[in-house]
Amino acid sequence: MMRLGRIGYINCYPVYGAMDRGVVPVGGELVTGSPSELNGLLAAGELDVSVVSAVEYARNAGAYHLLPDIAISCDGPVRSVALFSQRPVEELDGRTVLVSASSRTSVHLLELLCHDVWGVRPVLVEVRAEAQDLDELGSLPHEAVLVIGDAALLLAAGGHYAHRYDLGEEWKAMTGLPFVFAVWAARREAPVEQVGALHRALLESRTWGLRHLPQLADEAALHTGIPTAVCREYLGGLNYALSYSHLEGLTSFFRRLAERGVVPDGTLRFLSVA
Repeated sequence: MMRLGRIGYINCYPVYGAMDRGVVPVGGELVTGSPSELNGLLAAGELDVSVVSAVEYARNAGAYHLLPDIAISCDGPVRSVALFSQRPVEELDGRTVLVSASSRTSVHLLELLCHDVWGVRPVLVEVRAEAQDLDELGSLPHEAVLVIGDAALLLAAGGHYAHRYDLGEEWKAMTGLPFVFAVWAARREAPVEQVGALHRALLESRTWGLRHLPQLADEAALHTGIPTAVCREYLGGLNYALSYSHLEGLTSFFRRLAERGVVPDGTLRFLSVA
């Protein structure tokens, strides 16, 4: 049986909502995890297809096929990937910034912005992927913290930090391009016909999800405690396609990382679909 990975955050609701309800047959086993967990499972061959961070794909592009026309991206504010700081970002040079181990893409984007836009070199300290709650963060000395996913939406409403920087918005201001945070990839040895069937199911499920965003936002609010209005604004602001402009943003990001030796190159290797 094919194994399909999904992130446990609410940003995946529009893609997997129809599968969860049986509206669209999965055709395999769904495996839920954090971005870093799914990255590892796909790399180890324990998943056949999964949503993975953009950087994970770039690091292992030779082992994966990129699935066309599906991604998690933004063209401006993303809302769920943000730097929360006690002081203006321009004052963070040499200061401690906590970053989560759960999203390498967000960390590398932060590093690019620090270097290319803000002109600072903070000390990035990695914390456990789960260390996103206020009590745990508050026990660690820091000037700023990079928070992703549902926790970022909750923290934005709390007013615990004086400054908040939306990384999707900052990338857009720097490049004028969308930013792709996550893509769907398949292992190259996975049966092409079955991968193609999963790809079609994902696209069909996404179509259903985008037609039912208010319903999915209400469900997200119920499960997370994030206000319904925030969930609706958040899900409505994300983009789940992989158009030419998204590809331009993705290759621009990969090119910048390749120049720094973070990824081998920016080559995109797509699954060939009929």
